[in-house]
Amino acid sequence: MFSKKKQEIDEEYLKKGVAQVKDGDVELAAKNQEKIEDKIVNASTLRKYTELGKLMFGMLQDYRKGAYKNVPWFTIASIVFALLYVLNPLDLMPDFIPGLGYVDDFAVLTVALRFIETDLHKYLDWKLEEA
Repeated sequence: MFSKKKQEIDEEYLKKGVAQVKDGDVELAAKNQEKIEDKIVNASTLRKYTELGKLMFGMLQDYRKGAYKNVPWFTIASIVFALLYVLNPLDLMPDFIPGLGYVDDFAVLTVALRFIETDLHKYLDWKLEEA
């Protein structure tokens, strides 16, 4: 079962999800920042993403405010898709399944980060210049 779910969460899966992200989803992800951060921090398998999640939310907030526009829509949509996926308790592997419930969340975040790593570095450089 686990290997089947792992195969379902790949770059193609993320690209399909990202293609469906709309402007309203950006607002939804931003409004649920606290819930998503709590879930990342409290899930032992997701803890390593705590700082990356904060950076992703920072980019999302600066994008929404218009302070940082040097980012492709694909990156914003990838962030939104990954964060809303983590927020959803009934995704491919429901979060209430002990030990396995967060595996799919971990996989989606990992694939998303591979896509947006360069843009996160550029954003971090911009933040450091602004400080």
